[in-house]
Amino acid sequence: MSAQPSNLDTLSTPARIVVVGDAMMDVSARIASDIVYASDTPAKITQQPGGSGANTAAWLAALGTPVRYVGAVGADPFGEAILHDLREVGVDCHVHVADNAATGTCIVVVDGSGERTMFPDAGANSRLTPEMVMDAIDETVAHVHVSGYTLLNPASRAAGLAALDAAEALGCTISLDPASVGPLEQHREVIVEQLPRVNVILANAAEAAVLVGTDDPHNAVAVLLEVSPVVVIKLGPRGALAATLGEQLERAAIAVPVLDSTGAGDAFSAGFLPAWLAGRDLQSALDAGLSAGATAVSRVGAGPPRP
Repeated sequence: MSAQPSNLDTLSTPARIVVVGDAMMDVSARIASDIVYASDTPAKITQQPGGSGANTAAWLAALGTPVRYVGAVGADPFGEAILHDLREVGVDCHVHVADNAATGTCIVVVDGSGERTMFPDAGANSRLTPEMVMDAIDETVAHVHVSGYTLLNPASRAAGLAALDAAEALGCTISLDPASVGPLEQHREVIVEQLPRVNVILANAAEAAVLVGTDDPHNAVAVLLEVSPVVVIKLGPRGALAATLGEQLERAAIAVPVLDSTGAGDAFSAGFLPAWLAGRDLQSALDAGLSAGATAVSRVGAGPPRP
């Protein structure tokens, strides 16, 4: 498997990317103090579309990359709001609207440092099927990005695997975000088994530690490079580390006031992937990811600024 797509020379416009993953409605509570358990803790409550897959697609579109999003929402106001939001920033939506399930919802508690803790209910994301995914991945597609949430959810796992199958059949390059430590710890083997099919692994340090069993991101990179040609480990406020078999590079984060870290990793992926697909060097791709991530953490909510 090559480190970069073989058809780069033929791409005169940004490659079309398909993102397969979750769509959620985030209900965020920003708190400035410790939680007072069994009582009241003052919070600033906001509501906005989220979900790792939908976030990544929205950031890609907002940053100027043609993108198709594949997911599922419920036939309800939350689902309508998510679809409106994605279309507003230019995402080509191939989204199943389920009559028998509510749109996925996530309660997000953001503390004074900007760190977030999430309480998700997958809802209609569990209704995503292989047929829905395969219908959206065609000859116009150069790259497929899969959110680990789709693979880690037993109900949607077949759809995630179908996305990988379709991408391989068409010769697309593939990237994977392992998603989140909690579900990853429960279903680690599901992700590990798919890594040899992946061109770019995009994990944070905690996820990488679960995948390979070491807390040292440099050691984690070395292990992951044995199965995938490009490995990126997001280090939060420290920046990011990326490596290929011939190069390893660490870049510092861009210093900005951190309001909300929700969606920062998704924004990073949306900055990194188009640069990598365009054949730019590893430093340029890292810097593009870090720039998008810095924009994400400096505002409330997981998605990009809207028109």
